[in-house]
Amino acid sequence: MTHSDWSDVRERLAQLSAAPGADAVFGSASHGWTLEPPLRADDLAEVEAQLRIELPSEYRSFLLQAGRGGAGPAYGIFPLRHVDGRWRWEGDGADLTDLDTLDQPFPHTEAFNPADGLPAPPDEEDFNSAEEFNAAEDAYWEQHDAVVHHTRHSIGLLYLCHLGCALREALVVSGPARGQMWADGTADDDGFRPLSADDGKPLGFARWYRRWLDAAEDQTSRGVR
Repeated sequence: MTHSDWSDVRERLAQLSAAPGADAVFGSASHGWTLEPPLRADDLAEVEAQLRIELPSEYRSFLLQAGRGGAGPAYGIFPLRHVDGRWRWEGDGADLTDLDTLDQPFPHTEAFNPADGLPAPPDEEDFNSAEEFNAAEDAYWEQHDAVVHHTRHSIGLLYLCHLGCALREALVVSGPARGQMWADGTADDDGFRPLSADDGKPLGFARWYRRWLDAAEDQTSRGVR
């Protein structure tokens, strides 16, 4: 089975859907083990013309052969839909993808944290009143969020998956790490990091998806609740 061949996926998902304990797999209630229809080749060409890029090959083949979104890691893969005359991804956090800058390179190849170097939050003991502390705390978090959640950090990232608690995973579509899956942990001040396989190699879309599929099958076969 090559990374560009997704012919087995729908059958495996159907078997998972019917398996005892399938509803205990995290996120399955959200995606229901179903994929949306694949994209037509002319639709994909329109998507890539809109974005001014060619999507990484593994994800590209998934869109054409398996589906445009649905069953996948955690709560599922954000579906790609045509809305109001434009293609876009939909889901909790899909709007973090800046469609206008996807063609600009994501410059990173190693983990980084935008919160590094920021001062510590204010300490209530340093203030004479609760009002002063609250004002300082509000100002601090406003500055913190303006730095940590600035869109410049996610240029070239295509957000595909929501893990819960505002933690998400994304595919690098432009830049030196193109084709790799990255985790966005900025909601926990953990920054961004590349995902890696068990062998330590960077995790591309196909291995990322199939690792989830294998784990789901393993969980249901063992009857893990």
